[in-house]
Amino acid sequence: METINKKLGLYIHIPFCKSKCHYCDFYSLTDYNDKFKKLYIDSLLLHMEDYARSAKPYTIDTIYIGGGTPSSLPCNDLLDLIDGIYFNFNVSADAEFTIEVNPGTADHSTFKKLFKSGVNRISFGMQSSCDNELQALARIHNFEDFENSYEAARRAGFENINIDVMFGIPEQTPSSLRTTLERICALEPEHISLYGLKIEENTPFAQIIDSLNLPEEDEEVNMYFESVKYLELQGYEQYEISNFSKSGKQCLHNLKYWNCEDYLGLGPSAHSYYNGYRFSFKTDVEMYIEALKNVDQDFDIIDEYYEISVSERIGEYIMLRMRLNEGINTDKFFELFGLEFDKLYGKYMDNYKNEGYIIKKGKNYSFTVHGMYLSNYILASMLDFDEKSVSKILNGVN
Repeated sequence: METINKKLGLYIHIPFCKSKCHYCDFYSLTDYNDKFKKLYIDSLLLHMEDYARSAKPYTIDTIYIGGGTPSSLPCNDLLDLIDGIYFNFNVSADAEFTIEVNPGTADHSTFKKLFKSGVNRISFGMQSSCDNELQALARIHNFEDFENSYEAARRAGFENINIDVMFGIPEQTPSSLRTTLERICALEPEHISLYGLKIEENTPFAQIIDSLNLPEEDEEVNMYFESVKYLELQGYEQYEISNFSKSGKQCLHNLKYWNCEDYLGLGPSAHSYYNGYRFSFKTDVEMYIEALKNVDQDFDIIDEYYEISVSERIGEYIMLRMRLNEGINTDKFFELFGLEFDKLYGKYMDNYKNEGYIIKKGKNYSFTVHGMYLSNYILASMLDFDEKSVSKILNGVN
């Protein structure tokens, strides 16, 4: 019998929404009925069976059902999905189990059933407490809907709740963002995620970007810095660029991504880092259903599948670990890769340290608040420059 000693995160993608938000570029669909959604759940259950054997050496210690809008599914379908997870995988008794909920798409009865089924963490996509801003984003709820959903989740027993907030959105001002944060903190959620609006291609916002009433760039930067200060004063520790939590309430599932740990993603567009391979599934829900239903036919639902090279792992590790407040420990880096971090990246870290974007405490490098805001630019320039030199060192080339 195989020893169960490895940990694995499980992500399930639900690609359905009641309507599409104007900023969203995630794979989600709005024109499918409940009968089709049931076919999709059946396909997910079949896919779990396919992975049940290879996952036997693992204990599932985090589960995340995201989307799309998982709470747009009929409740019985969600419960069938959850039963399938416990049937096919070795789920830890204290696993963190998150489900995303759009305010107004789940009532007290649904929350109660989810809680009894094993879900213990809710992530609300609220985005703003100001109804004019919610309308500009094309959200289907108002702030009162959110308050009602939040209270229903609390009454059902949930003691670990995240609230998503966006800044830099149309109609928003520093004052309205502060109002949103004040209203949220008054509810005392365990976790808050603060995301800046990024206008992606092929979204409605991309088509009308010139006419959007967006905050000025400097104003948006200050929104982030002032929000970080305010949340910390309210007892929320920033442990990642966009994430803040009360003590001991970090999102354990997302920490798997940032720590480069194993996770398995199921559903169209879902990504995995599993058994040393990175792979994803095509963004085609109809093909996904047909492939799982008709295994004797030639459906290729794999989008990409490749083994991670050591040089790629190094780049990913730096890119993801530097998102965290604790950053990179040089001893841990050497333990993982057998390379000295300072020899590879020390001079670049020193440059950014002198500019006030990076701090070094003992053997830990991490971003300052200003560095976090510019982290994508800093890391991309640093890692792109050094990709060839990392490969040379790995190949023993001086």
